[in-house]
Amino acid sequence: MSLFKARDWWSSVLGEEEEFDQGCLCLADVDNSGNGQDKIIVGSFMGYLRIFNPQPVRTGDGAQAEDLLLEVHLRDPVLQVEVGKFVSGAETLHLAVLHPRKLCVYSVSGTLGNVEHGNQYQIKLMYEHNLQRTACNMTCGPFGGVKGRDLICIQSVDGMLMVFEQESYAFGRFLPGALLPGPLAYSPRTDAFITVSSCRQVESYKYQVLAFATDADKRQETEQQKLGSGKRLVMDWTLNIGEQALDIRVVSFSQSASSVFVLGERNFFCLKDNGQIRFMKKLDCSPSCFLPYCSVSEGTVNTLIGNHSSMLHIYQDVTLKWATQLPHVPVAVRVGCLHDLKGVVVTLSDDGHLQCSYLGTDPSLFQAPKVESRELNYDELDEEFKELKKIIRDVNRSQGVWPVAEREDDLKVSAVVSPDFDSVSQAPDGEAGADRVPSVTVKVTLQNRVVLQKARLSVCVQPPLVLTCDQFTFEFTAPDMTETAAFSVYLKRSSPPSELEGAAVVSYSRPTDRNPDGIPRAVQCKFRLPLKLVCLPGQPSKTASHRLTIDTNKPAVSLLALFPGFASQPDDDQVNVMGFQLLGGSRVTLLASRSSQRYRIQSEQFEDLWLITNELILRLQEYFEKQGVGDFACAFSGPLPLQEYFELIDRHFELRVNGEKLEELLSERAVQFRAIQRRLLTRFKDKTPAPLQHLDTLLDGTYKQGWVETADAAISHLLKTCLSRSSKEQVLNLGSQLDVPRDTSRLKKHIALLCDRLAKGGRLCLSADTATVQPTVMPDAMALYTQAPQSSQPLHTGNARKTSGKNPELGRAPWHCAASTRTLSKYSGGSLNAAGACASHAETRVTS
Repeated sequence: MSLFKARDWWSSVLGEEEEFDQGCLCLADVDNSGNGQDKIIVGSFMGYLRIFNPQPVRTGDGAQAEDLLLEVHLRDPVLQVEVGKFVSGAETLHLAVLHPRKLCVYSVSGTLGNVEHGNQYQIKLMYEHNLQRTACNMTCGPFGGVKGRDLICIQSVDGMLMVFEQESYAFGRFLPGALLPGPLAYSPRTDAFITVSSCRQVESYKYQVLAFATDADKRQETEQQKLGSGKRLVMDWTLNIGEQALDIRVVSFSQSASSVFVLGERNFFCLKDNGQIRFMKKLDCSPSCFLPYCSVSEGTVNTLIGNHSSMLHIYQDVTLKWATQLPHVPVAVRVGCLHDLKGVVVTLSDDGHLQCSYLGTDPSLFQAPKVESRELNYDELDEEFKELKKIIRDVNRSQGVWPVAEREDDLKVSAVVSPDFDSVSQAPDGEAGADRVPSVTVKVTLQNRVVLQKARLSVCVQPPLVLTCDQFTFEFTAPDMTETAAFSVYLKRSSPPSELEGAAVVSYSRPTDRNPDGIPRAVQCKFRLPLKLVCLPGQPSKTASHRLTIDTNKPAVSLLALFPGFASQPDDDQVNVMGFQLLGGSRVTLLASRSSQRYRIQSEQFEDLWLITNELILRLQEYFEKQGVGDFACAFSGPLPLQEYFELIDRHFELRVNGEKLEELLSERAVQFRAIQRRLLTRFKDKTPAPLQHLDTLLDGTYKQGWVETADAAISHLLKTCLSRSSKEQVLNLGSQLDVPRDTSRLKKHIALLCDRLAKGGRLCLSADTATVQPTVMPDAMALYTQAPQSSQPLHTGNARKTSGKNPELGRAPWHCAASTRTLSKYSGGSLNAAGACASHAETRVTS
């Protein structure tokens, strides 16, 4: 936003619903009055030609009737207007008007009036040329170095240049490789036409080359051809600017050399006569028009640039000298002398707002109106505030953050998982073991009741599960439409996911009478993926390093009924042992007791126990719900395996330290390599490479924090807030920096303290009116421990794996602990909510 606005000297609105472009504005002494006062010539696409001579009585006055010298309807759209010496045998100025299929040259004259209405102006057609091709733009000048007259060159929409020597047609030439016409300008210094082709490069063509060239489709070029008989059309020079140009201007002032100015879509270029870049400027806003207009100091040029933010910027070469606010977006800008006022800036918008302004600092004398004062009744305000607060609280409690699918009748969302795997796996061929990684198709169906706008479907699953497509867009333009989105899910890495549940969330806008743009809403549905997507049937193992026992209050169920398709003996109805082989992981064995109500899960990898444990609990609950049993419960009575979990923490921390050591070694080798490279560059006299602008520092800072310090900070926050025992613990402050600790003893101490306070009845409740969580047994306490913290630095782990090759644990993902804890927190009755919160916080810091 500019501090100063363009001071309005004179303005007018032209016609009704007319359109204008950059070629529709011109300033010149078109009536040859000889007093040095410019007139404003404006043409429109509706075919109207207007000539103004503004003479306001006071600054800021609107257009008066006598300001309009001439208005005539030419019937054909006006593409461009130019003023020059276009009539042979006359040194006076004439007006050239370009139509799509015609070029007309007029003389403008005025007759002195004897009454108060003033002078009378009229135009007279001197000559016209009917065009065989549709015109796009034109330029004029003393082509070929002629004296005392101007010639006209018209560019057609198919890339042909047509040259007219005043009343006669000279020749026409096709530009090589022309696809779309670009801006066109003439340079008198080099006697060349300059344009920007559809290849986004500035091209220069000598007039003599155009005059003596022969079109390729008319004559075969031979080596014996001479200059008089024609030659091939070649460019004088070319420069690739990498973007499309909006306008070209060629200027030559007495203080500076001749320059070619090109206005691009994002940059502003100044070129020498030979095509070399003199300077360029990257623009902050999208430009709409420009004009190099004067030189105030030796070797510099001032340039006006208008943009689509209704701003007018004045540059001295590449330095911004002034910025002013306009009341409209200009498509054409000119500078002239009007009513003995030099340097008047004339701007024209695409809808016909014509304004003459000057640059100044006149203050805007605006005074805010007085606000009607009235006495406030604070008691009534308090009552109203309490009532509104109650309404908001009731709505939040009844609806929640995400609207439930059953409550939303505007849009119904359902998801169906295919019972069979895809015939051709969607896992990429580059993935490790992609030949045996299956994929399954999920179809999400959306059915609307009313018209909805901007419906966007987002699907998410727990990593390392990957979707082939997770974003879909729909338009429900009519009621009762049905749309379906299909995608595949597969396992990307060699680690098991924390859960097999996915969610499909649809956000949309429902239009109302008061809000046509729509009220934003969302609806979601969940789906479960098959267990076979991440593991295969395997042979049970009688021995394992890690075991977990689950107690239930109901008789043990046959594992064949719980896990159909995983039994090695399908004929036996009472299967009490079953093996699972995780894809890329270890083997997990599940045993059901025949005499007691217990289940045992065992594996060689401690963290791999979680997935089968979670699936067992969910399938037991579904089984007894189908049987009509509502009091089913399961419990974990053994001690929490903190020692195993602490061993994983130590392993993770050790791998991280080793990774940092490898990174330091790699940095030293990189310094040595760069030193050798600099010597080579000096020896061969080559230029040094451009600096990285601290991008390497930014990348290094992104990965310098790890899981140990973030998890410790999250647990410490819980211990001093909702799980604190005294007010002294609540006033403890955490440091703002998360530095790498010396060891993991502090984290182990905090985890043990967290589990102790949760076991003694601690809850994650900061508000007294929060709904209480019904306590249940703790079969899923392993959620915190079965998913060990792993490496949180992808760059470091990759380097460590490539260097040592002795640490297979480096590839395990750090998100196991967080995601698993969130899944099992609904069964633990809040006992693991604190652990889930801390781990979730750690996950957020790591993944961000």
